Amino acid sequence: MAVHFSSATDLWATPQDFFDRLNEEFRFELDVCATPDNAKCARYFTERENGLLQTWKGVCWMNPPYGREIAQWIQKAYESALGGATVVCLIPSRTDTQWWHEYCMKGEIRFVRGRLKFGGVIDNAPFPSAVVVFRPGVPESDRQLSIF
Repeated sequence: MAVHFSSATDLWATPQDFFDRLNEEFRFELDVCATPDNAKCARYFTERENGLLQTWKGVCWMNPPYGREIAQWIQKAYESALGGATVVCLIPSRTDTQWWHEYCMKGEIRFVRGRLKFGGVIDNAPFPSAVVVFRPGVPESDRQLSIF
């Protein structure tokens, strides 16, 4: 997966300082969407391994491709939490989409203040971001909303 965004790709590299802040809280064990160059954990799945086909366990980090397939990644994150994993997702804040309402609204939502500056690019992202956390065993009624 590439380190930046262009019209030819839908991949955005996680800003290291942003990841580090979340890693202090969660202690990630698995990066489910990575390249060897931008993996955030010692254990990771690349495009070749196709994280959508793998079992996610433990505490997982996910910064998925932001194209049409993002719905599949969000669904997988949600279902993995039902199976016992904790999945922390850095995603575009697309609150008008079906996948947001179907899955993200069942997680803990942390809206990112301002626009992130993703790795390998000069300017801030042209879209807002959010961190969505899917935790095992947390009922929908206990979900939280905050600014990160």
